[in-house]
Amino acid sequence: MHARFYHPTGIATGEIVELSTDNKHHAVRVLRLKKGDAITLFNGFGGEYSAHIETIGKSRTTAIIEAFHDIECESPIKIELAQAICVTEKMDWIIQKTVELGVTSIQPVSTTRSIVHLSDERSSKRLQHWQKIVISACEQCGRNLIPQVFPLIPLPQWLSQKKSAQSAHDVHLMLSTTAPTGLRDISRPTDNANVSLVIGPEGGFTQEEETAIVHSGFAPIRIGKRILRTESAALAAIAALQAIWGDY
Repeated sequence: MHARFYHPTGIATGEIVELSTDNKHHAVRVLRLKKGDAITLFNGFGGEYSAHIETIGKSRTTAIIEAFHDIECESPIKIELAQAICVTEKMDWIIQKTVELGVTSIQPVSTTRSIVHLSDERSSKRLQHWQKIVISACEQCGRNLIPQVFPLIPLPQWLSQKKSAQSAHDVHLMLSTTAPTGLRDISRPTDNANVSLVIGPEGGFTQEEETAIVHSGFAPIRIGKRILRTESAALAAIAALQAIWGDY
């Protein structure tokens, strides 16, 4: 697969586009691309564009667009992950790997046992950082649609939003170490259904939080007989979702 770059503007066949500063650095300094080398560009609106490097210079690097390809690698199910916020390295890992596994959107939530507490300013900076991780993951894994990371909100606020926007075709799941059932016990959703998955923090949800989540229409499930860390739980659950219901 050719080197892939996210180019967040309109792209048209035959035009010459200038790579962003970050993309130019990655193309020239990291990948060592040269004039004439083939690359792929995508802008998040669907599909991708084949191109080749036209010019490389100290101030700018350009590529000429050759053709549009209506290619997607999205799952038939739309997975929203509500992840209790955790320490930086773990949260970065969760976002990167769940995007590679096909998650559609990520909603960070604060919970009673969350270790991390962010001010509005820090939360805004972290959100920008997370969205960059999403884009980098899409460049790596071949996705042409960019999953969105939403601003951090408290768990009760997210549950209230979910209750008011529920559809009869949607599936709502909570990973729980005490759940008696697994994914195979849940009816398969229809294609293009929305699957919401909520994962707790390092110390797990409180009993009050679990009760509130269940009362909001979420079915408790477990993945295997072992207790997973929060940075493993989302990956294992989404991989299982894709294996049983999705595109694997």
